[in-house]
Amino acid sequence: MTAATPAPPVADVVIAGAGPAGRALARACAALDLRVLLVDPRPHRPWTHTYGAWAHELPDDLPADVAAARGRGVAIGERTHELDDTYVVLDTAALQVHLTDPTVAVRRGRVVAAVPAAPGRNPAVMLDDGTSPSGRVVVDATGARQALAHRGAARGLEGVRPRAEQTAFGVVVPREVAARVSGDRLLFMDWRADHGHEGWPTFLYAVPLDTERVLLEETSLARRPGLPMPELRARLRARLLAAGLTEAEIPDDPADVEKVRFPVDSPRHRSPAGVVAVGAADPLVHPASGFSLATSLRMAPRLATVLADALRGGADPAAAAKAARRVVRSPAAATVHALRRRGLETLLAMPPADVPAFFDRFFALPDVHRRAYLDARDDVTASLAAMTSLFGGLTPRLRLHLIRGTLLGARSVRTEQ
Repeated sequence: MTAATPAPPVADVVIAGAGPAGRALARACAALDLRVLLVDPRPHRPWTHTYGAWAHELPDDLPADVAAARGRGVAIGERTHELDDTYVVLDTAALQVHLTDPTVAVRRGRVVAAVPAAPGRNPAVMLDDGTSPSGRVVVDATGARQALAHRGAARGLEGVRPRAEQTAFGVVVPREVAARVSGDRLLFMDWRADHGHEGWPTFLYAVPLDTERVLLEETSLARRPGLPMPELRARLRARLLAAGLTEAEIPDDPADVEKVRFPVDSPRHRSPAGVVAVGAADPLVHPASGFSLATSLRMAPRLATVLADALRGGADPAAAAKAARRVVRSPAAATVHALRRRGLETLLAMPPADVPAFFDRFFALPDVHRRAYLDARDDVTASLAAMTSLFGGLTPRLRLHLIRGTLLGARSVRTEQ
């Protein structure tokens, strides 16, 4: 009896997830004439999150209209730091249009698992309707859900303790109203506890969305588990009232409110054969800052080129995905990420009262070191130099906390709010 010939793949690359990371890679692959299928439960839903990045992190080919506003950032701990770098706030709708390629095939569906590649079989994505579209390579861009990872990916402490999360609650107000809070400055971080609440520290993030509107957001950089929205909302409201705003000037309409919650310590993606993860699914999220967008945008063309070369060179799905994974997570990038994860544990282990002083030292670092820690994802030497410089400038008390956090991690911190 002759074995049935497997059905041909529906695309060269099947991408699960139509967020920025998935769209960016789909667009880059299509530009190289690869057949792409993008799968998402709501592929055409408008993006609503506010995205920002330092200008030097963004790709050179980003259209000018995608930058909604820009300015020199200000950080405030126990003192004020005028940062040399330009911070760019993106026009989310324009970014979505830019990354949407009309030649990319789109299918509505929720991905529930991956079908691994095997001899004579291409990898596929299993949808909740029971169908399984296949590709020569499959990409997981489903974010922290990691829908295509092997189940049981979270092991050890990550499997039993709460995730470390970045959470934020923000409101959008007219620029002249925001100026009474921010001094008409782009506040990257303002750690002053003007909200009057005790406990884990949060900071004000105040950035222009355009020439007329400003986002004022109370942000918890990382906490395990993340600070709840009601607490962040209460802190922001208290902060704004203390700055002189009236109740009527603080929006509560959902259209003018932004809520943010995402993990910053997701486990490494355990990818089945023929599958590669990108964006927050990998995860590419910076454990300390929560940034991932600029990295995903810059990486997409390079990753697409590697996939195209591998597939046109006759590589089987497992080999093509493996080549792509070396781009996403090289040994150097894995080492830097591990160092940053220790930095996250240090932050989580730090007594709340010491956090503003710690960031004072961070923002006092030379530009080369500050940029390396935030952006040099695969430069081990630069990352170590930045951490060494930071350590050298800390007070003895903060050095002790850093050492304890590195050795003991967040286990030395109570997780109660």
